[in-house]
Amino acid sequence: MTMEIIYGMPLILIIALSVIVLLVDAFTGKNKAIAYYFTILSLIVVGISAAFTINVSPEQLKIDTPITGDSIVFGGYAAFFDIIFCVAGLLTLFASKNYMLKEYEEYKEYYSLIMFAVAGMMFIAHAKNLLMIFIGIELMSIVFYVLAGFIRTRAVAVEAALKYFLLGSFATGFLLYGIAMIYGATSTLVLPQILDSIIQGNADITYIRIGFGLILVGLAFKTAAFPFHQWAPDVYHGAPSTSTGFMSTAGKAAALIAFIIVAKAVIPTTIAIESISTGSLEITKFSETARLIIAVIAGFTMIIGNISAVVQKNVKRMLAYSSVAHAGYLLMGIVANNQDGWAGIMFYATAYTFMQLGAFIIVGIIEDNNSRMDFDDYAGLYKSHPWYAALMAIFMFSLAGLPPFAGFPGKYMLFISVIESGYLWLTIVAVISTIISIYFYIGLVLTMYFKTSEHSLEIRDISSTKISLIISAIFIFILGILPNSLIDLAKSLF
Repeated sequence: MTMEIIYGMPLILIIALSVIVLLVDAFTGKNKAIAYYFTILSLIVVGISAAFTINVSPEQLKIDTPITGDSIVFGGYAAFFDIIFCVAGLLTLFASKNYMLKEYEEYKEYYSLIMFAVAGMMFIAHAKNLLMIFIGIELMSIVFYVLAGFIRTRAVAVEAALKYFLLGSFATGFLLYGIAMIYGATSTLVLPQILDSIIQGNADITYIRIGFGLILVGLAFKTAAFPFHQWAPDVYHGAPSTSTGFMSTAGKAAALIAFIIVAKAVIPTTIAIESISTGSLEITKFSETARLIIAVIAGFTMIIGNISAVVQKNVKRMLAYSSVAHAGYLLMGIVANNQDGWAGIMFYATAYTFMQLGAFIIVGIIEDNNSRMDFDDYAGLYKSHPWYAALMAIFMFSLAGLPPFAGFPGKYMLFISVIESGYLWLTIVAVISTIISIYFYIGLVLTMYFKTSEHSLEIRDISSTKISLIISAIFIFILGILPNSLIDLAKSLF
């Protein structure tokens, strides 16, 4: 039990420190710096503790113990995503403090919200039980509803929060009903036991189909996948830019790890199906149908997201629709339903965190009280602020999937995994959508470097914000030039 507590330290720390941040907020009065630095220190500590547990395997630790029961796993991919969530939280905090001072009065509860969002994401990553996934998703979602309307004096922010809350609650109903259906079919919520029940032919495949379909709706909403993506542009537009970057990266990564966990339990892999005989034909048919449905969703998500982004004049809404398209790319790993596909999601989610979050931080620097967010506002940025223009160009090139940036090996991994799984047509759709995306990504770069503006753009240089931008740019280059280390690690964790 002592070892279990040690390996479970990331979860224990994030829960305890999230509550402590609330107390720090309550007892420090008007001194906002204490809560800010304590939150940063907390995320660093949690991230380091997760790094020490990343090599823990189920063979090293008996995870079915009185404390964790059948609900939590330790180490492996869960610890890796813990680190990603903590890094995303830290980059958001570095960029948010001065953004909040510029846009509105600084509120200390923002820091505790980031902590609780990370806690919800970590619950999802460590889930071994459908109920734990649900708890993690809801904790994360409730925080996101608040973050979306955090600038309470803006009508667009209040509208975004209300729309997100109503649609999110509706999607939660689908998710909960799907979990209930799976439980009814298998008499368990424990994911490995669900898979065993399906493989052994003890589960009613009809109810499994219905349950997985309902869960698919709920998770598709959380990832902003077609046709449940309509909320994303308005919510991302209304939320503070730095919060939008956090929600569209760490939040999407959390939803994708939930997708992986559920898919591994409900959709048997080809190897698992070949090892059984009872009902194998029916199980094979269900697996192929489920993957085909996800492939269709991924294809439409990529095409519609990128086509919608092409016609946007607002940079923030362009990045929002771009986020929808990237959900489609990431879903390709679920379609592959194998180690390479899951590792591809892990790699691309990591790269996407840095490039998307960095882009939204630049947007937050340039915008001024919900203005200066159109493409024309970026005209001549190279001459007035070459530093920010260069960084934004790096983020755009990486989002477009151009070498030598991190987006290229990430997309390559996902494309190859899908081709090897027999979905060549989905890769063709992905390539076409990627070509479409180059138009608006490069279009913004051309605007910054080759168009002039009659008005000079005044931007205040902020050292803490630069930290987030420099870290993001460095990792984009490292993952683009030397991707093999992370790829090998990702494959070893599944």
